Amino acid sequence: MTIDQAIAVTGLRKSYGEHVVLDGIDLNVQRGTVFSLLGANGAGKTTTVKILSTLINASGGTIRVAGHDVATEPDAVRAAIGVTGQFSAVDNLLNGRENLMMMADLNHLSRADGRRRTAQLLEQFDLVEAAGKPASTYSGGMRRRLDLAMTLVGSPRVIFLDEPTTGLDPRSRREMWQIVRELVAGGVTIFLTTQYLDEADELADRIAVLDHGKVVAEGTPEELKRQIPGGHVRLRFADPRGLDSAKRLLGQATDDTDALALRVPSDGSLRSLKTLIDQLDDQAIEVDELSVHTPDLDDVFLAFTGDPAKEKVTTR
Repeated sequence: MTIDQAIAVTGLRKSYGEHVVLDGIDLNVQRGTVFSLLGANGAGKTTTVKILSTLINASGGTIRVAGHDVATEPDAVRAAIGVTGQFSAVDNLLNGRENLMMMADLNHLSRADGRRRTAQLLEQFDLVEAAGKPASTYSGGMRRRLDLAMTLVGSPRVIFLDEPTTGLDPRSRREMWQIVRELVAGGVTIFLTTQYLDEADELADRIAVLDHGKVVAEGTPEELKRQIPGGHVRLRFADPRGLDSAKRLLGQATDDTDALALRVPSDGSLRSLKTLIDQLDDQAIEVDELSVHTPDLDDVFLAFTGDPAKEKVTTR
């Protein structure tokens, strides 16, 4: 494990009898980044989080989190991490401030430090006005913000967010996204599992796709999209002459004559785009409009995980 790595996983396996849940996965997460693990229900995402956060034991493999071995130094790992699961850990019988003070006590902060940290987090998560109200009266977005604030009481260096925006309305989801960006800007590492592909596309520096217990693809969102066929550049021309000249030059292009447009296969990379533009410039072909179209993460997910009929992934 290098100094830049927050999480290093090699050959992680988990099985229950004959049932293999994780089949030798490797993961490397750099410090101060968002790493997203994608997969359909049952792919092994939550099991991975539980192992990395010391909640369950692995059947095999080497796992280091925040510089500590999960198997031999679990207490050191727990001291360095925070976990926010799919379901809120907020105590409905307490108000927002009391929930945070409870976490301060569990993290062995002094009363003064606990009050200071609580006030800071209430301000950071826009919960000052609601601090004295019972958590049972909070909206879904407020509960998720309080839940994440509770996770941060101990100032963790690595945070596991297991489907943190499930069930939230679009505004609350975007508020959570902004909080995640601010945490990463402050040096925190986020390990995110989500079924919302737009969420991973919006937040993740790197993505791994998990399917039947194996990592079947990994890279930045743009790298993954470029691996999927269907990317193209659409060229629109002011007159038929320009369209015809471009058709002769670009052999693989398909045309839409009525729209005076050509569709040119492309991986969307800067290099391929520059090559295309240079070809057109060399022949003095005028293009009225150019737009780049690349596959999205929906296409990536379905390409790497197979039959869409068996998947339960939300793409809205």
